[in-house]
Amino acid sequence: MRYLLLLFIVMPVVEMWLLITVGRQIGALPTIGLVLLTAVVGVALLRAQGFATLFRARQKMDLGELPAMEMAEAIVLAVCGALLLTPGFATDVLGFAGLIPPVRYWLVSRFVKNLVVVRHQAPPASDPFCADQPPQKGEGKTLEGEFWRDQDNEK
Repeated sequence: MRYLLLLFIVMPVVEMWLLITVGRQIGALPTIGLVLLTAVVGVALLRAQGFATLFRARQKMDLGELPAMEMAEAIVLAVCGALLLTPGFATDVLGFAGLIPPVRYWLVSRFVKNLVVVRHQAPPASDPFCADQPPQKGEGKTLEGEFWRDQDNEK
């Protein structure tokens, strides 16, 4: 929590210093133009990579897999998008770094390796094997069988 507070104090000071320094070197209007240009280019890159990530997630879901990496990538892309839309050069550098696929993959892999996914699906109300009370330890009913999907009935 302290680091977050420190970040919210230090980051605007760094951004103002960079904007003033660049403004002195190239002028105020070119600095404003450069900030706007980085935002526009960043949003265009973010949009393309966001759609690619969405497409990969959809493919995994179609295969019945959990798209954990893609969901984490979407979070990183959203944060990078917010950084790119924030006026300033330091936030733009951080935002563009997250748009580089190897950097983003590294961030996501560090996040996902500590992630535990628990899937819970409530049984349908018409399930005859579902009691009102959850079974106690060692009292569960076991039903063995096979199932298959009829592709024609799913459409």
